[in-house]
Amino acid sequence: MEKPLILVTNDDGITAPGLRMLITIMKKIGDVVVVAPDSPQSGMGHAITLDTALFSKKMRIDLDNDDIDEYSCSGTPADCVKLALQELLPKKPDICVSGINHGANSSINVIYSGTMSAAIEAGIEGIPAIGFSLCDYNWDADFTHAQDYIATIVTQALENGIPKRTVLNVNIPKLEKKDIKGIKICRQAKANWKEKFDKRTNPMGKDYYWLTGEFELLDKGEDTDEWALANGYISVVPTQFDLTAHHVIQELNTWSL
Repeated sequence: MEKPLILVTNDDGITAPGLRMLITIMKKIGDVVVVAPDSPQSGMGHAITLDTALFSKKMRIDLDNDDIDEYSCSGTPADCVKLALQELLPKKPDICVSGINHGANSSINVIYSGTMSAAIEAGIEGIPAIGFSLCDYNWDADFTHAQDYIATIVTQALENGIPKRTVLNVNIPKLEKKDIKGIKICRQAKANWKEKFDKRTNPMGKDYYWLTGEFELLDKGEDTDEWALANGYISVVPTQFDLTAHHVIQELNTWSL
């Protein structure tokens, strides 16, 4: 049987350890093509490049992957997927996987995530897509305990399909493999960032700002991604990119517009 074609991307950059691990896992499942940013793009959300040129370069990051095609892209994660689909891939991929992100993309973080935006861009084009994140921001994070779970989720997605206009947001707790209790299908927890700016002044007397903040969980439910992660489970949230608040349409129709 012909192997599935798998597009691999991320937002931490083409040399990121999380991406290298994801490539290793996907090589066991199908034929892999990598298109990833040439530098870190965390927090870019679904930004795309409109006013400058995009550049792409075929890469050879390590000799273990000399049998796959890898391309760096000067743009955002969403740009990487667009360029891959329009210019770089030999055909439409069977699935797109994004990650493994260094840091969580659970709850409200999905809005800001370049990792998930790459997956969403693929989903918009009708391609099954999954974003993977590990709850560890360390560049040298240990991704090995997540390998079997990631392989299982991707294999199941290829066998069963992912409903149209939906992508999967997968977050993996920072635990040893023996301490992970399993996988839970969840909803996105209600949460927010309580933010502030640290105002400083440079030697030239010009003010500048650093964004800081604390994560504020507003949800006590035991069916959420935050609960699952806190209790030793890998969370899988089916995420839709139709942002319509369908339940509000009837109410708005009562306005005198």
